[in-house]
Amino acid sequence: MKQIPPLDLTRQYEQIRTAVETSVLDILQSGRYIGGAAVAEFEQQFADYTGTTHCIGCNSGTDALYLALRALEIGAGDEVITTPFTFFATAEVITRVGATPVFVDIDESFNLDLEQIEAAITPKTKAIMPVHLFGQPVDMTRLMAIAEAHNLAVIEDCAQATGAEWAGQKVGSIGHIGCFSFFPTKNLGACGDGGAVTTNDSAIAARVRMLKEHGMTDRYHHEAIGLNSRLDALQAAILTIKLRHLDAWNQGRDRVATRYQQLLRALPDVVLPQAPAGGTSAWNQYTIRLQERGGENLRDPQSGSLRARVRQYLQELGISSMVYYPIPLHLQTVYQQGSDRVGQFPRAERAAREVLSLPMFPELSLEEQQRIAAGLKDCLVASEVLAS
Repeated sequence: MKQIPPLDLTRQYEQIRTAVETSVLDILQSGRYIGGAAVAEFEQQFADYTGTTHCIGCNSGTDALYLALRALEIGAGDEVITTPFTFFATAEVITRVGATPVFVDIDESFNLDLEQIEAAITPKTKAIMPVHLFGQPVDMTRLMAIAEAHNLAVIEDCAQATGAEWAGQKVGSIGHIGCFSFFPTKNLGACGDGGAVTTNDSAIAARVRMLKEHGMTDRYHHEAIGLNSRLDALQAAILTIKLRHLDAWNQGRDRVATRYQQLLRALPDVVLPQAPAGGTSAWNQYTIRLQERGGENLRDPQSGSLRARVRQYLQELGISSMVYYPIPLHLQTVYQQGSDRVGQFPRAERAAREVLSLPMFPELSLEEQQRIAAGLKDCLVASEVLAS
């Protein structure tokens, strides 16, 4: 039986093959591989798409977050509030600039629990870094109100949410800075690595541009210790083509998510993700929760036996699935800080044991989703019988 992958980029590529190959050949023949018109065109179009004044392309989503923190002059002695349930880079960049990540637990959407943020604010807090996880936007209306009340900067981690909206605004345009990843698995993915910073603040934009070019203002004049973080022309050209299709692809993801909701709604022990009431999801992942009925091992976030059985069963049927993320950040060795932090953020820890991301891409067919749903049902019903 044909394998169903978590993501199939070959189906997407067939839609844009001619345009991409023509554009790439034009770049190769031009001899202009770094900077130039292709990068400038993408930056302008992405700024227009997100509804921001400035877009600065860079090497990766990780670099985008790092550059955002540096542009805000956040460093040693400062604290940045963020989530423990996300990819490691979110906290990594905070530590990398010398600041301290302060974790706040998540809510049922897998995003920051806004009810808990104010209790985490101290005189050292300089910023909040919300993550629009799996494409689900954070309630930015409430978050910005909290930030404004405490004079804090907001850096949106939009790596998984390109095209998502909150209250009619694209993510990345609501906070002080938006940070995007163009890793191939993202909704807007390059054919390699890439990232971007968006902002409506001209001073922040100028500082990001300076920092990403070795801290240069004019050639060979360095005003800061920066880094080499460029979005190359080939990737920019490919992203410009893909950007024209992004809304249609996101609509396709929404259709896939809606079908999942219908196909999976009656399954035992499954909690389905819900679209946000005040915004639109980009559905970078379709992540369910498989609820354990006891015997949970808090010291081993990968011990979800029901999830392990489901993953194995699906794999035997030729259906791939993914776990994002099996170990929350506060339980990573580097953030244990010499103490046992198990139980500190119980919702994040439970999510780490229960989440399972099913195949999600716009071209996923109804027949493939029916196969996935049937496989899940068979495995869960069998587990129900064994448990009873």
